Amino acid sequence: MKNRYRLFLRRKSVYYAFDDTTKTFTSLKTKDKAVAARLLLAMNEAGKQPAMNLGLARVYLKHSDPMVSQRNWQHIMDEIIKLKVGPSRDRWVSAAKDKAFDSIRKRVLIETQAEHLLAVMKQGTVSTNVYLRRLHNFAVDNRYAVLLILQGMDAAGKDGAIRHVMSRVNPQGCQVFSFKQPSAEELEHDFLWRATCRLPERGRIGVFNRSYYEEVLIVRVHPEILAGQGLPEALLDEKAIWKGRYRSIVDLEEHLHRNGTRVIKIFLHQSKDEQRKRFLKRIDDPDKNWKLGITDIEERKLWPDYMKAYEACLSATSTNDAPWHVVPADDKKNARLIISEILLDVFKGLKMAYPEPTVKRRRELQLIRKTLVK
Repeated sequence: MKNRYRLFLRRKSVYYAFDDTTKTFTSLKTKDKAVAARLLLAMNEAGKQPAMNLGLARVYLKHSDPMVSQRNWQHIMDEIIKLKVGPSRDRWVSAAKDKAFDSIRKRVLIETQAEHLLAVMKQGTVSTNVYLRRLHNFAVDNRYAVLLILQGMDAAGKDGAIRHVMSRVNPQGCQVFSFKQPSAEELEHDFLWRATCRLPERGRIGVFNRSYYEEVLIVRVHPEILAGQGLPEALLDEKAIWKGRYRSIVDLEEHLHRNGTRVIKIFLHQSKDEQRKRFLKRIDDPDKNWKLGITDIEERKLWPDYMKAYEACLSATSTNDAPWHVVPADDKKNARLIISEILLDVFKGLKMAYPEPTVKRRRELQLIRKTLVK
């Protein structure tokens, strides 16, 4: 099959992918030829994947700008107070009553200009300025959470992707959860409960190795699992239950987006033949023998059913705010690179930055410097 995309370099610029079909250019956002070549290869490989993914596969996806936060400074104060306990909480409650903050209480965060904060500093005391800096830091660092969801067939490379892509992330700001067979307690709740209990708080990255999507994938392929979940008979209608679960998932992700959590969904799209090769490697490598069992082979026989389940799921749950990224997974290094690029795109879109120090703050730091160098 002929490649759809060709590499193009504009003079003194980044590399672009030229689409021979639509005659359009897509920025690869890199000046590194090796990186650009990998991205281009991935884009061309995506076009060669089974037809069920052609409408969804977007290897290097351009994200729309995140929805602007509607929270104001009073919301920030309230959030901080909720997190505090004991004397610290009492101090924050008292500080939040400072009249110097009145001018910004109802001001939306993203509409706040430097002069608005300077006005608070001029009106307030030294204590006011201390708490203003803490408010600002909290607003900058804790406005968003990021949830990375990885789905794919067995041996698609989910564990390796997490290990390599997140290797440079500060572990204090990252948490990883793997979802296996539901426990007895989890089955007593709705199908989203066990995942919502593990959602990342603002300022952190959460990684789901498999997720609540298993409830519309493996459960759909194995109806006996659904029968054992204790649902009322009236809810087990074959036509309605999957549509209802898709709706619940979309509603959850829309809710998360409105409240500052950016959901990144990755489907590692591996070919059946590549899975066969990786299973054989697990047999040949004694250190990986534990990864393969007879149940994996039984599940492999249901490949067509899983592909139909994935096709229906991805089509029903890919939205503007939480799109699916279908990543070709036969080349592990390439897949990891693509996931990294997608994550970086999201982080850049959040426009996170440390607060700019004021003139007064810089003077204060210089005084501290003089004290330290004595």
